[in-house]
Amino acid sequence: MFDTVLVANRGEIAVRVIRTLRSLGVRSVAVFSDADADAWHVRAADTAVRIGPAPAAESYLSVERLLEAAARTGAQAVHPGYGFLAENAGFARACEEAGLVFIGPPADAIALMGDKIRAKETVKAAGVPVVPGGRDPELAAAARELGAPVLLKPSAGGGGKGMRLVRDMSVLEEEIAAARREARASFGDDTLLVERWVDRPRHIEIQVLADGHGNVVHLGERECSLQRRHQKIIEEAPSVLLDEGTRAAMGAAAVQAARSCGYRGAGTVEFIVPGGDPSSYYFMEMNTRLQVEHPVTELVTGLDLVEWQLRVAAGERLGFAQEDLRLTGHAVEARICAEDPARGFLPSGGTVLLLDEPQGDGVRTDSGLSEGTEVGSLYDPMLSKVIAYGPDRATALRRLRTALAETVTLGVQTNAGFLRRLLAHPAVVAGELDTGLVERVVDELVPAEVPEEVYEAAAAVRLAALHPRAEGWTDPFSVPSGWRLGGTPKPPSFPLRVQEPVTHTPRGSHAVTGDRVSVTLDGVRHTFRRAGDWLGRDGDAWHVRDHDPVAASLNRSAHAGADSLTAPMPGTVTVVKVAVGDEVAAGQSLLVVEAMKMEHVISAPHAGTVAELDVTPGTTVAMDQVLAVVAPHEEVAQ
Repeated sequence: MFDTVLVANRGEIAVRVIRTLRSLGVRSVAVFSDADADAWHVRAADTAVRIGPAPAAESYLSVERLLEAAARTGAQAVHPGYGFLAENAGFARACEEAGLVFIGPPADAIALMGDKIRAKETVKAAGVPVVPGGRDPELAAAARELGAPVLLKPSAGGGGKGMRLVRDMSVLEEEIAAARREARASFGDDTLLVERWVDRPRHIEIQVLADGHGNVVHLGERECSLQRRHQKIIEEAPSVLLDEGTRAAMGAAAVQAARSCGYRGAGTVEFIVPGGDPSSYYFMEMNTRLQVEHPVTELVTGLDLVEWQLRVAAGERLGFAQEDLRLTGHAVEARICAEDPARGFLPSGGTVLLLDEPQGDGVRTDSGLSEGTEVGSLYDPMLSKVIAYGPDRATALRRLRTALAETVTLGVQTNAGFLRRLLAHPAVVAGELDTGLVERVVDELVPAEVPEEVYEAAAAVRLAALHPRAEGWTDPFSVPSGWRLGGTPKPPSFPLRVQEPVTHTPRGSHAVTGDRVSVTLDGVRHTFRRAGDWLGRDGDAWHVRDHDPVAASLNRSAHAGADSLTAPMPGTVTVVKVAVGDEVAAGQSLLVVEAMKMEHVISAPHAGTVAELDVTPGTTVAMDQVLAVVAPHEEVAQ
């Protein structure tokens, strides 16, 4: 076993790897950018090395700086986690050339399986069924030959980045251009492939583990069909869809796929499965790294996958054969992401003001957060994972819903409350899943309005601040009771804003103590956690700000007759397609804002003239910051 391992990653996966290193008595080395100087993974490690400024290209993606950090700290091996350089064959080779062990598969296996086109050809030759499709340079022709719907995918990477589902061939070229742009930004390679789209498919993946002595086993499957924008948000093991025969057949196919590329270490073979015919499964891709959802496999197998990555990398044989492995119980994982369900799940950001993460009683949280953590737009939006285990699926689901209700991350908007409601949806409870389910039911799971008790709690906090408790005598004229000479008492009211501005007058009883506030409305008591202007309950959070109607009115007057286009999320402007004075059509694409590897197109709200343009490519913007103003043609004519 190694003495010292450098963890070439950040956030929750870095903390996760460090935990296993400590249990094995192996010294851990963390790396950090300037943005992560006080991050949890830095404090959790035995030592840490600064590797550069905040942008990933100058820190976590810098092979030179990572290798230098390993040399300075005496590391013998490098664990890449997932994301960043985890599936970069060049990094694996550079580690080997520097005399370091790369804790992952051989560079040739990474390169082969990282090229989705070559990967499909290789596993097909090994007898593994693949989805019909085509590739560059005849991409558009292949797509038209397959016929709508088709799925565009980057050849060089996964994670949903750059994927486009095309149901209307009239927009094929536009979708190909957008997919190329995203693929280039995410992976440095804009090569695409196209596949036939299977309607209402299930996404099922098989965990494999291989040593350097020819032994390859599979550790069962994970159901990953609950997705948004092709990104997994809920994963579970095992899948309710598979019977033992299908599980064994898919497992054998995954083992064949791993053998076909000379695999070593932990990896995942992903399949697309028609929900109505689970025996007709197709290879999609192989992820040559540890998966985000690996904890559910750990809980049902009792194996520590990070430990086995280390042991295999150190030259050890697997300590078990396929017949020794059993799946026991059920595990479900929820990905907590910095995104705002009320704003179409756009990325969010901010400072973590209050944090509670559940542990114990069948619940595990893998996280890289701590109070004071700054969540910005530079890195992936996933903050943590909450995983629940039980003797059966119903117990695991119930425990996870309860754990999500207890999860508190105030200061940064997350999807925890949305995930809790999703796990209670009848189709999810029944196990009737497919990759389009979330998009079909999303409107049912995002409340259209802010509950009245949220405003009541926010007003109660402000009322308590107006009347702090004091010892001794209190001037009765300073008490905010609403009393007026010769008139009916008028309680104070508070202009507040979450989504839309409201003026709220407290009408219930309330109690504000520490970081909690309780209000009683119509005989029902509601209790919230609070920090600053944030309130949280059952996984949901609300940023309740004071609203200044005068300032808002002046702002509206300044742009009367024109529409201000604002940033829907904190991020970076990557594309500017217009200039001041340009004539634009309604719906015309004007700008592109990118945050957390997600692009958002800013379009003209109506036909008109660009009257103001306050950004250029590379400009960093805050949420709701004005980017441009489009004056309608009628105003220009005047």
